[in-house]
Amino acid sequence: MPNAISPNVLPKLGFVGAGRVARALAIAATRAGYHVTVVASRNIANAQHIATALPKCTALSIPQPDGMNAVFSHANLVFLTVPDDAIADCATHLAPRAGQALVHCSGASEVGLLEPSTKSGGHIGGFHPLFLFAGLDDDATRMRGSAITVEAEAPLNEVLQRFASDIGCRALSIAPGERMRYHAGANYAASFLLCLLDEATHLWKAIGMNETDARDAMWPLVMGTLEAARERGLSGALAGPVSRGDVGIVQRHTEALAAMGGNHATLYSLLTLRAIHLASQRPNMDIAALDTIARTIAPYVPPVMPSRDA
Repeated sequence: MPNAISPNVLPKLGFVGAGRVARALAIAATRAGYHVTVVASRNIANAQHIATALPKCTALSIPQPDGMNAVFSHANLVFLTVPDDAIADCATHLAPRAGQALVHCSGASEVGLLEPSTKSGGHIGGFHPLFLFAGLDDDATRMRGSAITVEAEAPLNEVLQRFASDIGCRALSIAPGERMRYHAGANYAASFLLCLLDEATHLWKAIGMNETDARDAMWPLVMGTLEAARERGLSGALAGPVSRGDVGIVQRHTEALAAMGGNHATLYSLLTLRAIHLASQRPNMDIAALDTIARTIAPYVPPVMPSRDA
């Protein structure tokens, strides 16, 4: 049986769930000198696909939920890489013993969902890579440099922090109870970014540009914006009419979008509010112009709850 987890000794790793996240983490761990001893899944073919690519790794079939706890005969740190809806149920069938740990890799689900698994004295935690796993062969390589949020108590916290560092990532801490806002923020940085690009494509198609040309045209603009944000910060990289306090252009934008119908003007106006917030952080910004822009878009902004933040 594996020894108890310790910050000073590399744990033996196991995975319950054999999808994209498990594959990338298992490969990255192996490259970093960790021993991935077991990959378990209801679909044995998926488990074998990962296990056969790793040295001395067992693929374990778990056709019945009661069988999944066998992973702790092979590993002392088990990552639960299953869909969010399955986490709570899996926790009732997994029981790490004292010195062992069960860690889920969800960004949205609270670590408390794993509480039923602690009946035998094991540790629980969360380990969520801020990375878009595409299922590509180089996911483990591309993941390097990403942030990973860690939520756990000692000694598991130190073990997970070290693991994140060893696989070339940067560990961040997250407080209990904050995963919904954390995950919503991640959604803005990933999926919602795609939604904004889709809106840009839609507007360009509406004026007669074909979709391929529209998407090809946006990439230099997108990449240049992201590079500027990395170098100068979000407020420093802000461009466009709000950054210049150009009230007239914003008004004409909203009028043109409102004429299209739908929610185009509303989306634009809500994003303009965020642009006003960023612009207000810049030195020597014309705050009066920003206030005028806010009044200009007000008819297109639905009522919102007062916020404690910006």
